Amino acid sequence: MKTISLFIFLVMLNWTAFSQDAGVVIKEANRLENLPDEKAAFTTFKEVLKMQPTNVYALNKCSELCSRIGKRQPDKASSNDYYQAAVMYAGIALRIDSNNSESNCVMAIALGRSSLNKSGKEKIAAAREIKKYVDLSIKNDPHNFKAWHVLGRWNFELSTLNLIERTAAKLLYGAIPAGTLTDAIYAFEKSNRITDGFILNYFELARAYQKNDENGKAIATLKKMLLLTNQTEDDTMIKNDGRRLLKELQ
Repeated sequence: MKTISLFIFLVMLNWTAFSQDAGVVIKEANRLENLPDEKAAFTTFKEVLKMQPTNVYALNKCSELCSRIGKRQPDKASSNDYYQAAVMYAGIALRIDSNNSESNCVMAIALGRSSLNKSGKEKIAAAREIKKYVDLSIKNDPHNFKAWHVLGRWNFELSTLNLIERTAAKLLYGAIPAGTLTDAIYAFEKSNRITDGFILNYFELARAYQKNDENGKAIATLKKMLLLTNQTEDDTMIKNDGRRLLKELQ
């Protein structure tokens, strides 16, 4: 009995040390993401998964970072590799905890990113899955600002489908998922009410205002966006796009 107790004690001691080591690596990965150095952060979060393969936080981060890095790749093949990895990491996280708000959110992001360059018909097919995951994300955490942003983008994209795309999609898939510009604006505004520093959300909200013939609101939103501190590697490019849009509107 003493031998068994000693064995259990040593296993628990090693597990505690392992967990502490993982915590240190997570802190470093978060630091790298905040620099921002997203590829280095991704590599470091993968080190966490070598120690703790079921660490949902690290899985979610790997998925989110793959979606971001993938968008900046110079060719579609490289982008798709990252997007497939994003879906894989999110899928593992969801198998561990299907109700995790962030896991559902990063799955929706990954599916949304991978459908950006697809045809209208393919967007409709992806839209059903994206909506399922984003709804679960918001249901499990109504304050998930990224999920509200994804919902806004989902509505915006569907609202821009042309008549030919809608007709073709209806023939293939039946009823088209509802997606309106009004709902897009509501979701983007909701995201901004939850957090005040999400640069991409400001830009997408401004685009939605512009499309809705609310140029005054679009201009005010872009001006505020340009004053925000960059948080991701994409933010400089997003601000440049915002400056170009602001020039068009003024």
